[in-house]
Amino acid sequence: MPTILDSNVILDLLYPESEWNGWSRQWFARCTREAPMVINAVVFSESFASFAEASEAVMTMNALGLAYEALSAEAAHSAGNAHAAYRKRGGLRQRTLADFLIGAHAATAGHAILTRDGARYRTYFPDLAIIAPDTHP
Repeated sequence: MPTILDSNVILDLLYPESEWNGWSRQWFARCTREAPMVINAVVFSESFASFAEASEAVMTMNALGLAYEALSAEAAHSAGNAHAAYRKRGGLRQRTLADFLIGAHAATAGHAILTRDGARYRTYFPDLAIIAPDTHP
């Protein structure tokens, strides 16, 4: 099963000084050996915003061996429903829709997710296979 990378893991890979660099490198390497690694527009924009040129970002994405997938209409709809449930539970408006788009993409495509923030994904996408520090130390 392909694995979608959350932007927090990519940022750990790009910035070795991150306290999570070791964990992210270990699990990225392990997941890469087992299945294709995938990102979408949301992850791409969050992860590579500091690059001066899009071409540099694409080269880095390719160097990491990441495949780019578009979000389906089904994933976007699922993300909207999850975000609405989050708001009904008292979630703050400041929290963006990004995590819900990433989680819905993984869930509707049948991908696992590699993230440091498994709790929100577990709450709103309970059938999603999640690789996170609390379950995969």
